[in-house]
Amino acid sequence: MKKYKRIFLIVLDSLGIGAMPDAAEYGDAGTDTFGHIWTTQGGLDIPNLISLGMGAVTGVDHAAHRKGYAMKLMEKSRGKDTMTGHWEMMGIYTQAPFRTFTEHGFPPELIGELEKRFGKKIIGNKAASGTAILDELAEEEIFHDKIIVYTSADSVLQIPGNEETMGLEQLYRYCEIAREVTMRDEWKVGRVIARPYRGRKKGEFVRTDNRRDYALKPPADTVLNLLKDQGNDVIGVGKIHDIFAGEGITETFHSRSSVHGMEQTVEIADRDFEGLCFVNLVDFDALWGHRRDPRGYGQEIVKFDRGLGNLLPKLSDSDLLMITADHGNDPTHTGTDHTREMVPLLAYSPAMKSMGLLKTQDTFGVIGASIAENFGVKTREYMIGQPILETLE
Repeated sequence: MKKYKRIFLIVLDSLGIGAMPDAAEYGDAGTDTFGHIWTTQGGLDIPNLISLGMGAVTGVDHAAHRKGYAMKLMEKSRGKDTMTGHWEMMGIYTQAPFRTFTEHGFPPELIGELEKRFGKKIIGNKAASGTAILDELAEEEIFHDKIIVYTSADSVLQIPGNEETMGLEQLYRYCEIAREVTMRDEWKVGRVIARPYRGRKKGEFVRTDNRRDYALKPPADTVLNLLKDQGNDVIGVGKIHDIFAGEGITETFHSRSSVHGMEQTVEIADRDFEGLCFVNLVDFDALWGHRRDPRGYGQEIVKFDRGLGNLLPKLSDSDLLMITADHGNDPTHTGTDHTREMVPLLAYSPAMKSMGLLKTQDTFGVIGASIAENFGVKTREYMIGQPILETLE
């Protein structure tokens, strides 16, 4: 019998809480996304997160942990990207990190194939900030009918397109072609991303919320597939549909921002459903972590805490809330890449009779395993993680 009718799993994209033991192998020794933000900002006004154990699990405030359970999670998979982290939460162990092309851009052979398929010349082909590359190259794209292709520290190929001159449908078509081309092993990236924008000249370009991700499908069924196949609701908010290429999702809500994503989650909490509401809030990562802005990141955490304050009163004894992250992105670290860090897991239900700080778990997979156990779903042999619900009383 199900212990909880509804489970809300919220991923604060990139909110790591300290370097993994192997962080030095990734160039990330000493990183601590939350800890360094807390220190540089002189603390944060986040009473709801602190009450659920964020202060206790990070060591900044043990006394204010008043409800629910908190623990650290280690990442077993190799890598430190969004897809690896989310897939591991749902049982998939990734042994080889996704390919990145940060240092030299994409190989000439790949660019040549894309130019052939697009029928246009490609410009850019380097690692860049999405806003900076628009100021540099968007006028050339618009007035000389070329296509910008760029990458980042992630395993991504990104294509910006002007909504007024290129058009959304054409941009999406180019990205579909790029996704097909980059399925070759030597060119394979985790995601191809359409980056629409508006404006006609430097200084006026603004990215819109019509972004679309073309992600690889998970290599095997995840816990999401098993939940859906058994008739449970699996509601994705934010990037969840993109991260899992729609696999195992029954309903999707696109979010304009992380604040909007929390507003959507609060609205979903007013509905009568049975299953999982899986939420990704990406602004922590995309707007602040990669741009190395601890102040902006801290403010985003405060905004989330306010949204969390609106969600908590909606929860009943038949609900379980879990808050976690998928990797780190320490805004005080060098470069612009994700950071190899542990993540928090805060678990709370009004039905819980106790609270506390629990031992560190060795994989994000405990999340999916626990969700599967709750709904009576038998996991596959290849899935990693053991359920921990019995410790959350």
